Amino acid sequence: MDSDTDESGRRKGGRRNPFKQLEQLRARADAVTDGINFAREDDRSLEASRERLSKVLKRYEDLKDRLSRDSDKMIYERLLKDFEAARVAQSEEILLEAEQWNDGLLATIRERVHMEADRKAMGQTGMPLDPHFNEKPSYRIGNKVLFCLEGSRIGIQYETSFAGEPCETFHCVLESKSFLEKLTVIEHTIPFFLPIREAENDFLSSNAMKFIDYVGALLQSYVDRREQVRLIKELYGNQIGELFHSLTYNLIEFVLDDFDCKVTVSLRYADLVSVLPSRIRVLAWPIHPSKKALITDKKGSGATVAKSIPSRLSYAEDALRTMSLPEAYAEIVLNLPRVLEQIFSHTGHVATFQSQQR
Repeated sequence: MDSDTDESGRRKGGRRNPFKQLEQLRARADAVTDGINFAREDDRSLEASRERLSKVLKRYEDLKDRLSRDSDKMIYERLLKDFEAARVAQSEEILLEAEQWNDGLLATIRERVHMEADRKAMGQTGMPLDPHFNEKPSYRIGNKVLFCLEGSRIGIQYETSFAGEPCETFHCVLESKSFLEKLTVIEHTIPFFLPIREAENDFLSSNAMKFIDYVGALLQSYVDRREQVRLIKELYGNQIGELFHSLTYNLIEFVLDDFDCKVTVSLRYADLVSVLPSRIRVLAWPIHPSKKALITDKKGSGATVAKSIPSRLSYAEDALRTMSLPEAYAEIVLNLPRVLEQIFSHTGHVATFQSQQR
């Protein structure tokens, strides 16, 4: 500052210094621009994350398609023939009650497949025929059917369903070199992203029955979560702006956008055998400028940037905590205009949303 001007840029004598004023205006513009750029950087970072996730999902679909066409398809077709042959050869299908499914029954099945394998290895006349072990029953418990396969193998067929309608059938084959040795998984048609090998390490060597039950729950829960997402896309796809999910559907996020208010739903599942989420966050983000706050940017320059203040929709979180996703979605949409009117009564959000639903 020269000796002819004061701190405000005013010349001594009452006149303003135009050069000083220009410098001050530029400084203020730079501060505001920094704040806007900071907000834009946040938006670009979020958009980049979404783009990366979309690319990962596309690569997964391509990989799944290739696997289904090549080696996995060959395994599936071969196991399908093995299980169909066992079904044709079975003497009966035994329906088990919960208390009948136990370690003793599994031991009986193991003994049966090993005796059959030994008898065939020694020739048809090498061992006396035991009418009891000459039978070839299958055992059904819940969504599982256990078969005695050729070659001392035990086959488990998992039949999944959704809303009472059948979905995919998966297969898993267990084998042991002798009756006294532990069972191992030798082949299966379970999706590669589900932790079948981890379950084998955790359960199969110590408790084969627990392993079989866990895999059944794992598959059914995966199909249930996947079908819930498929159904809301089918029923409400025109209302959903964006939808992301993990391969196992234990992380689901989607957006409901009514132009003046964006509702974001984030669901996390405690484990892969859960069908209801454990961590839920539903937020309503106003887009209308009357519901925005001015905050100082992180660079400390004093500039202010417009930021939306979200409101948490507790009624929606309660619905998602106790209902299936399609049921909860219908409940959320039904009550959303009333709740938004209470939260944002001074904006035009509700009218816009109601007109869109019509």
